[in-house]
Order: sequence, then structure tokens, then C-alpha cells
Amino acid sequence: MSLKVYYDLMSQPARAVLLFLKKNSIEHTPVLIDLRRRAHLTDEFRQVNHFQRVPAIEDSGFCLSESAAILRYLCRRFPCPDHWYPKDLQARARIDQYLDWQHLNTRLNAALLFQTLVIRPRATGQPVDQQRADFYRQELAGTLDHLENFFLRDTPYLAADRISIADLLAACELEQPTACGFSYSAESHPRLLAWMGRVKADLAPHFEEAHRILYMVRDRYNSRQLDTGSGGGPAPRI
Repeated sequence: MSLKVYYDLMSQPARAVLLFLKKNSIEHTPVLIDLRRRAHLTDEFRQVNHFQRVPAIEDSGFCLSESAAILRYLCRRFPCPDHWYPKDLQARARIDQYLDWQHLNTRLNAALLFQTLVIRPRATGQPVDQQRADFYRQELAGTLDHLENFFLRDTPYLAADRISIADLLAACELEQPTACGFSYSAESHPRLLAWMGRVKADLAPHFEEAHRILYMVRDRYNSRQLDTGSGGGPAPRI
């Protein structure tokens, strides 16, 4: 098997790449890079990805990083349904529009909220920075508004009438902060909530499998909030 995928299931974009491969039955060898044990900082992994982040792939000696680039490559490299990344110029451009936009929006805000509420307190032993957490909650709420009112305004998926790699990345990003109490409601974001349900159904059973570790983190986080009644607990539904 020539395709290797370097991943950690706590990485949102790594989950997206693995989901794409499993959904499309593309043979691959998964290689765990344990982020908690700092395996991504080894000299060995740097030979695969100079930037020492996951995901990364190695295809018969060809190495590639960055999840959006990886997903585009996989769509061209292997036979898979056209809806993931269509050949039609304008349909593809719609997907590219989201992929470029998401870096400083969905990706940034969801990740930083999770880091503020979960990763930094665990790594430093310090309490949650509530001011920072509130800031990222509001930033993420603004991102959800854009998804609801622009990307999902006219189509059931972010860029078209069928699922694409844009939806794959977005769903994995938005699932991350649900592990630290963030949620959104049918009253404020009905299109977004329905979209997430469609994406999960399209990717079943792989979506649940890919997020099993995140859901364990969510359960521990919720249990800790109930036990301590500490700040940084579940945010109001937005």
C-alpha cells in the first residue's frame, strides 16, 4: 500500500482527510503521530512534513501537507464521485471559495475556543482565561452567522446540492468546540443545524468513529464542569 496518512484524531483536519479516505474506500496506511507525546516534533516526521503538523500524506515518496491541498490531491489522484471536488469550473470555484475563507474563520475560531477552554488549562495548570474564551465564543458565533446566511442560504451544503470537501472540513472543525460546551440552536441557525445532520448522515458510520476520542474529551469536560461548577463551562446556546 503506497499511500500513508499521518494523523492524530484530535486534529480536526486530520479527521477530515481520514473520513474522505474511508468514505471513498481508498486504501491507505494510517500512521499515528501522537501530538500529546510531541511525536510531530521529531526529526523523522519533519522529513515528511517540514512544518511538523498533521495531517500529512506520503504517496509513493511524494509528501504533501495542508489538509485542503491534500483533499484536492486525493480527489484528482483516486477515482471518487465528482461531487467531492467537481470538474465544472464554477462548481469547483465555490468549493475553493470556502476553503480559502475558512482558514481565518471556521478553522481559526473553533480551534482557538477549544484551545482556550481545554488545551491551555490542561497544559499550564492555570484557570480558563474567561475574557479570551468570551472573545472566541463571539468570533465563532459570527462565523456561524456567515455559514447560515451566506454559504447555506441557497444550497443544502456549503457549496452545492451535494456534499463536498468543503463540508467535510467544516463539519470536523465545528464538532471540535462541542467538546467544551459550545452549541448552536435551531432557532438561530436552522440551516446550519440541518446541514450538520445531513453531513453526519452522509458520512455514517465513519463520522462517529473519527470523533470517538473527541467525544471522550467532551464527556470528561462536561463531567468536570458538573463536579466543580467551575467557570468556563457550557456556553449559552447561540
